[in-house]
Amino acid sequence: MCFDHDSHPPIRPIAGAALEAGNLTLTSADGTAFNAFRARATHPTGAGMIVLPDVRGLFPFYEELALRFAEQGVDAVAIDYFGRTAGTASRPSDFEYMPHVSRTTFAGVSADTAAAAAYLRSADGGGATHLFTIGFCFGGRLSFDAATLGLGFAGVIGFYGPPVGPGRNDAPAPADVADRCGCPVLGLFGGADPAIPAESVSAYDAALARAGVEHKLVTYDGAPHSFFDRKAADHAAASEAAWTEVLAFVREHSGAVA
Repeated sequence: MCFDHDSHPPIRPIAGAALEAGNLTLTSADGTAFNAFRARATHPTGAGMIVLPDVRGLFPFYEELALRFAEQGVDAVAIDYFGRTAGTASRPSDFEYMPHVSRTTFAGVSADTAAAAAYLRSADGGGATHLFTIGFCFGGRLSFDAATLGLGFAGVIGFYGPPVGPGRNDAPAPADVADRCGCPVLGLFGGADPAIPAESVSAYDAALARAGVEHKLVTYDGAPHSFFDRKAADHAAASEAAWTEVLAFVREHSGAVA
């Protein structure tokens, strides 16, 4: 698990920023309905962001993160993973997510990601012209892999997504499919994360370099897994630096973000 249920993104809201936001139900190509949360920018830049949560699926941390993107002019949609097994009914904070995580498939999550991309590109979603994904832990790995889906992403971003070895479902290890990446990659890691040692990050870096994929992998010394959290005050500098990297990456690859 990446964050406590009462965690929040370590990003200050922009005072007076007006935007449109709310719950949404999307439908994948296989007919599966799944939960999502949309945040529309008042002054859109043409960039769109698909937010891929950690193992708990959609919950308030990621809804807030979508809002923070919209404040930056980036239309955003945060998606849930469990439409096929848990439906779209509201869930309590003590929802037992792990039995559902083990039943996710890369094909299913990829279809849901494609549905989110189609929504953001639609008039209802804001008509984004440059799409990105951003994910955390389980979602970080899925975000790295989203570069291989052929969905025309402008870039993918992963916070502490395991880049090598087996995962929690059948999603391939990002390092193993680096040669299939169709867009630039930004990876953000904690130097004190025992689940992702420096050797794993180096292996991913080497794989992306061999494949000729534009990429930047950043490791924050002393930062643990899940450092990107307002409650993790000891790692506020790493969080601020990581958010700066994210916005710079979006700006560089879309011309967006003020």
